[in-house]
Amino acid sequence: MKQFDLLGIGNSVVDVLYEVDEEFIKVNKLEKGVMTLIDEKKAENFYSSLKKGLEVAGGSVANSTVGFASLSGNPAFIGKTKDDDLGKSFFKSLKDVGVFYETKPILDGPGTARCFIFVTPDAQRTMNTYIGACSLLNPKDIDEKLVKNSKIVYLEGYCWEEQLAKESLVKAAEIAHKAGNKVSLTLSDPFCVERHRNEFMELVKKHVDILFANEIEAIELCQTENAEESGKEISSLIDIVAITKGEKGAMIYNNKNIEQIEPVLFGNVKDTTGAGDLFAAGFLYGLSKKFSILKSGKIASITAGEIINHFGARPEKSLKDLINKELKD
Repeated sequence: MKQFDLLGIGNSVVDVLYEVDEEFIKVNKLEKGVMTLIDEKKAENFYSSLKKGLEVAGGSVANSTVGFASLSGNPAFIGKTKDDDLGKSFFKSLKDVGVFYETKPILDGPGTARCFIFVTPDAQRTMNTYIGACSLLNPKDIDEKLVKNSKIVYLEGYCWEEQLAKESLVKAAEIAHKAGNKVSLTLSDPFCVERHRNEFMELVKKHVDILFANEIEAIELCQTENAEESGKEISSLIDIVAITKGEKGAMIYNNKNIEQIEPVLFGNVKDTTGAGDLFAAGFLYGLSKKFSILKSGKIASITAGEIINHFGARPEKSLKDLINKELKD
């Protein structure tokens, strides 16, 4: 009997969210709709010059573990912070919602990571991220006992930007497979995939059972004409490929079977931050309970639908209650 249903390994980031107009994006010369890495100086400039934004513990895989907990799953997380105010806030916010989190923070060096998320009226999010202490995640932080005692290990593609973090992910994947556990990966961002395409493909082939990507990331990884071709190509290598398609829902490839997952909306789309993270949370929760691919996909669509109905990447209601209601109806 495994102690945890899911172990997420990723960046420990405090999200700072702002509602902005298109002019703000242009004036600040931001790359709309993607994640751009920034240095500490630019991060401090944003932090000091802008009005106070909504601050909440974030990070792609960390968001997924929070969603997983809201579904009544039993998740854990590994990620690096500094022993500063933001780090303490991040630690508390995960513990408060039921995520097991014991990674030791650093005492000196770069501060806890923060991601400035600028949401435009079309609900698109543009992210500028200062990695900070996240860059110091290293193989020593990978708790072998914790990995062995987790049904599914979920890895964050953003971690591939740092050599020691890369080694940490591979170490966790190897331990997980030796223990008979599943390994999943989110590609995180198309530019991240572009920078590390060959390494990502090698990681997928050798260490991954379940892959999450959006259409652009999937095409970038496989260099195909469309996401459908990418899904078929990757599914010939691994067990499950889930490709999210925004308002068109998602496609899930499992061997030669393809499931079309319809989107679920609860009113107007207000903010797409965290949609992919909560899709992964719902899908992995379903798999951890040995639900079918189709049922797991439906849960994923419901959890993603809840998160885009409001500002921020944290559920505003119990996802367990929401799933029970929606699946019953």
